[in-house]
Amino acid sequence: MNIQTVNTVEALLFGAGRPLRLSEIRGLLESDGVIAELSDIKKCINELEHRYEASSLEIIEVASGFRLQIKQSYSAPITHLWNERTPRISKALMETISIIAYKQPVTRGDIEDIRGVSVSTQSVRSLLERNWIKVTGFKDAPGRPALYSTTKEFLDDLNLKNISSLPELPEIDEDSDTQVLSEVV
Repeated sequence: MNIQTVNTVEALLFGAGRPLRLSEIRGLLESDGVIAELSDIKKCINELEHRYEASSLEIIEVASGFRLQIKQSYSAPITHLWNERTPRISKALMETISIIAYKQPVTRGDIEDIRGVSVSTQSVRSLLERNWIKVTGFKDAPGRPALYSTTKEFLDDLNLKNISSLPELPEIDEDSDTQVLSEVV
């Protein structure tokens, strides 16, 4: 692969500030007069991955495409560069997004049934504002409740390529469940 093309792909990934699909990279290259097949662009990305093996950078594939990012092992010192504090995710919000991610598409009522408590409007609004969930339709039931699913941005923020990349849920042993209940009572 031409080193100029590899370096151009690297510059695109670096400058984009967001994941890029192979087809987007091809379009950007073509607008600069470089004709490349998707397989050639993938070879460029493989070359860059090899280049970054002993570096603090990595190229990772997420739901929206390929992204150049700092390796997790180097992230701690970088946090001191930014003074802004990211909003903490409450336990209720974490439970809500987890249910949506694993059981999607779900309604607010489905989430309430699983959690055993009501879901606040603020929780749903917060997830919608973060663009972690979206309304994907309406259930054919009285009131036509909205069906929620996760977005590509949610997957990107968790460095996941697709929803099947989520970790498996642990099996719940019914004997241990009754044992826990008997200890509580």
